Amino acid sequence: MSAPKQKTLASAATLTGTSLHTGEQVTLTMKPAPVDYGIKFRRIDLDDQPFIDAHVSKVQTVERSTTLAEGSVKVHTVEHVISALCGMGVDNAIIEMDANEPPIGDGSAKPFVDCIKQAGIEEQDANLSVFEIREPIHLETKGGSLITIVPDKSFRISCTQVGPDGRMTQFFSVEVTPENYENEIAAARTFVFYEDVEPLLEKGLIKGGSLENAIVVKGDSVMSKEEMRFKEEFARHKILDMIGDLMLGGKRIMGHVIAVKPGHGPNTEMAKKLVDIYQRTRAMVPSVNIPTGEGVMDNVEVQKVLPHRYPFLMVDRVVGFDGETKCTGVKQVTINEPYFQGHFPGHPIMPGVLQLEAMAQVASIVVLRPPENQGKIGYFLSADSVKFRKPVLPGDTLFIEAELLKMRRNIAFAKCRCIVNDKTVSEAELKFAVMD
Repeated sequence: MSAPKQKTLASAATLTGTSLHTGEQVTLTMKPAPVDYGIKFRRIDLDDQPFIDAHVSKVQTVERSTTLAEGSVKVHTVEHVISALCGMGVDNAIIEMDANEPPIGDGSAKPFVDCIKQAGIEEQDANLSVFEIREPIHLETKGGSLITIVPDKSFRISCTQVGPDGRMTQFFSVEVTPENYENEIAAARTFVFYEDVEPLLEKGLIKGGSLENAIVVKGDSVMSKEEMRFKEEFARHKILDMIGDLMLGGKRIMGHVIAVKPGHGPNTEMAKKLVDIYQRTRAMVPSVNIPTGEGVMDNVEVQKVLPHRYPFLMVDRVVGFDGETKCTGVKQVTINEPYFQGHFPGHPIMPGVLQLEAMAQVASIVVLRPPENQGKIGYFLSADSVKFRKPVLPGDTLFIEAELLKMRRNIAFAKCRCIVNDKTVSEAELKFAVMD
């Protein structure tokens, strides 16, 4: 078992075309980027060739598209590019443009997917950080948009698209994987209702728009140069936009997004909410540099995974996951622990063997999380390289880190340590069996 890795482009690739809102010709080049770089746009048409992070903190406007700004420098209509990168599994990339907006192509993300495939995708030597949704997150706007994200073991979006007066109401649901994105989402084109076209033109928008790169809905009819590509093409395009906008939160998510009447405004508001929740999750453990893939399990959820109960449950909660191989748990050590009655009552110290048991329990949580191991039990087989460095006393907060090194059939090997006040107090290499 190994954690998923970050990915970038294997080489550079270029496409050219007309931008939707400005009508300018633009050349866009996708380039590889190092680990933990994220996605950045670069305006190579400007003197200092500035970069702009693809992050919700840079969002300036969300009218008909998503615009990012860094000072006076802007990039418009970024959602299709970011959506294609995220949907195809690319985490780190530089997007160079010689204008302020990507080419619109046919109004879908397919041209960008083709560009990504031309460049190739390369795995990097760093774990992918995923924000695992552990409790429902809800957003409702005055305009009638509803977005809820609930826990799930994959990234899924279920979208209901509702037009003016209920026209063109459509529903589509899909698990977002590279294969599904390419086949089910990428080709869905942008669309606009006829009554909205004139106000957009008056605002100086969609100068490059035509029936070749957008679907226009007039009344109950569809105006397009070609037939609808999917029965639910509008709902699929809304999902395409949501993938790009939610990725502006800076992290891939593991959860089920349920959206009714989404748009760039609500999407980016949810991205901001995800950033806030993620940062508050990290703030739960200010003194420890916990892994970057956050997910939280309270005591009730821990007991759903582990068979242990009081007084032998040594994990109060889980505060961090990093991919599929690392986990950080917490144990509050109090004077009321039953073992202090007999273990040096005049000078209470947490027994080293119970610290070892805490390590084994956190390591078991890592192994028992995958669907194929849920409902099983981890049996402790051996401990090697055991070291007890400092005493653990009543009042201490014990952070337990476990990293799964390898798993051969049903035998798992893990490296663990316990930490108090940023100091390692004990460590060990553990071996255990996963059994029904």
